[in-house]
Amino acid sequence: MEQVILVDEHDRESGLMEKMEAHEKALLHRAFSVFIFNERGEMLLQQRALSKYHSGGLWTNACCSHPRPYETTTTAAKRRLKEEMGFVTDIHKVFDFTYQASFDNGLTEYEFDHVFVGMYNGVIHANENEVAAYEYKSMQEIEKELLSKNDHYTAWFHIAFPKVYAWWKECYEPGVENRKSVVNKH
Repeated sequence: MEQVILVDEHDRESGLMEKMEAHEKALLHRAFSVFIFNERGEMLLQQRALSKYHSGGLWTNACCSHPRPYETTTTAAKRRLKEEMGFVTDIHKVFDFTYQASFDNGLTEYEFDHVFVGMYNGVIHANENEVAAYEYKSMQEIEKELLSKNDHYTAWFHIAFPKVYAWWKECYEPGVENRKSVVNKH
């Protein structure tokens, strides 16, 4: 039985609950989203497997999930990046936000979401149980698609992407010779 960490609006823990029950009751719980960039400044996107309990087939960031009880959010983010995309890289938290989204199957994501960024240019070994497809895209292309193909992306990606894009414009400028140091500074 997979559990999530229930939190208040300041991310203070208030208990544990079975994951599906928390989604059925729309209770606020801790989550994370990982955004990965390559050396060209493109973002890694994954298309969620069709079998996912919600948002199957939609495009989103490199990975996202929930930390386990007694697991730090950073450790959980690195674990899920390896489990979903098949690689490990350094990641750094850049911000957090809270969002709520209801789905057609009666479930609701109500999450205090910790957002991490990292760099990766190597081979990807995506887990087919988690990921239907993946690709790198420019930030400008993603921004255009969110307007023209907005139903192709997850609810949380619509909220997180503008915040990540603002961070990217400030800290991850195209043309910076050593992009990895720019990502690691923030």
